[in-house]
Amino acid sequence: MPPKPPLLQSSRLVFKVGAQSEGSSGEETRSLDSDVKYQEVFSWSSVVLPFLFPALGGLLFGYDIGATSGATISLQSPELSGITWFELSAVQLGLVVSGSLYGALLGSILVYPIADFLGRRGELITAAILYALGGLITASAPELDVLLVGRLLYGLGIGLAMHGAPLYIAETCPSQIRGTLISLKELLIVLGILLGYFVGSFEINEVGGWRYMYGLSAPIASLMGLGLWTLPPSPRWLLLRAVQGKGSLQENKEKAIHALSKLRGRPAGDKVSDMQIEHTLASLKSAYTDQESEGSFLEVFQGPSLKAFIIGGGLVLSQQITGQPSVLYFAGSILQTAGFSAASDATRVSVLIGFFKLLMTGIAVLKVDDIGRRPLLIGGVGGLALSLLLLSAYYKFLGGFPVVAVAALLLYVGCYQISFGPISWLMVSEIFPLRTRGRGISLAVLTNFGSNAIVTFAFSPLEELLGAENLFLLFGIIALLSLLFVIVYVPETKGLSLEEIESKILK
Repeated sequence: MPPKPPLLQSSRLVFKVGAQSEGSSGEETRSLDSDVKYQEVFSWSSVVLPFLFPALGGLLFGYDIGATSGATISLQSPELSGITWFELSAVQLGLVVSGSLYGALLGSILVYPIADFLGRRGELITAAILYALGGLITASAPELDVLLVGRLLYGLGIGLAMHGAPLYIAETCPSQIRGTLISLKELLIVLGILLGYFVGSFEINEVGGWRYMYGLSAPIASLMGLGLWTLPPSPRWLLLRAVQGKGSLQENKEKAIHALSKLRGRPAGDKVSDMQIEHTLASLKSAYTDQESEGSFLEVFQGPSLKAFIIGGGLVLSQQITGQPSVLYFAGSILQTAGFSAASDATRVSVLIGFFKLLMTGIAVLKVDDIGRRPLLIGGVGGLALSLLLLSAYYKFLGGFPVVAVAALLLYVGCYQISFGPISWLMVSEIFPLRTRGRGISLAVLTNFGSNAIVTFAFSPLEELLGAENLFLLFGIIALLSLLFVIVYVPETKGLSLEEIESKILK
């Protein structure tokens, strides 16, 4: 076994948990104090699949964004659509493009009361089924109405996946790599967008190419569903249901120990997993002392849960109202003014920006568990504000310097991908107390998709009313307010277990 890292300093009882090699049950080192902190030595091979299969839900979300850009062109082509109803009105085309967004909004509403009933794994399997059905129905649609039903079903899958994936990953992975793995989920969303662009570019000249673009999601969704079927439930969810009185405490505790052993590649029922489950159960029981076993329907708006929602909901709201759905709409025109020949080809421009997004997201993945969440957020959001003010200045009085616009655009994309892009969802997945985590994250997802829809639909009227220069100035001011929010309200959670976040930050 390789040398073990030093124990984390703590003011209480400190456990060191080893789980590096296959079949190892680990070891415990104890030091008397008054808190509990786990430092797991883990095998990367044991965390790959519990991350990958849930994260495919993010890849399928991104794929829909990328594929739709090509599918809408194919659908409206008299020669290549392969259908007789290719003359779509602006409203009909808008429904095709936004159908999955409406479904995601509906899914995030529906999951609020049933998240803890379905469980994280059950929710993701349901999302995979909806993804597969939505993709197949859309791809085989004989008429527009059927296509829109398929888009809505696919969107329901997005709503459930974007809720369940960060939940499952956060609750099952070692705390010291939680930031890395949830940020990697954002990387898979970007990969999905690129995959959609590439499939679109290959199928754009085929008759009925839009059917292949949408249909490719079905086999990926099937892989996601089958993979999730082989994974155990979240151990924390099993304990939550027991404490809520929805199952036998002893039986669910044993299931949780078995699930954690499987997730870490240890022998069934090993002592290390037993110790970790005991700690989580003690923390959960403490949170439920003198409170209703399941909590009220509106508990997420009270006490520690309200504080968590202000932090998580504020981040995903800021993610959208700083212009994220709108800024890239100007990418083509900005690159054209700079003389890029590729700007005339929307697909190539999108792929270029997609690769840059991928690169910057990779930087966030590598650094989030090293330098922490707050430094990335503060630096990234500060860069967002600067880029938006530069874009405003370009459209107002720097039109003769297109290099300013290109630099501002790339600065915006890069800063978003190291801050709001991955870190918002990371914070949402870890900040809520366990007893309200399912409902809290569903509200955060609803806030995200709802504000996305509002910003998207308000963009054209605002541009017409204010002009591009003042619209970017407005987004820049909002970004500065978002930066202030991050500095004042958002805590650092690097290296803390979910139980420590609940006990030390939210109380």
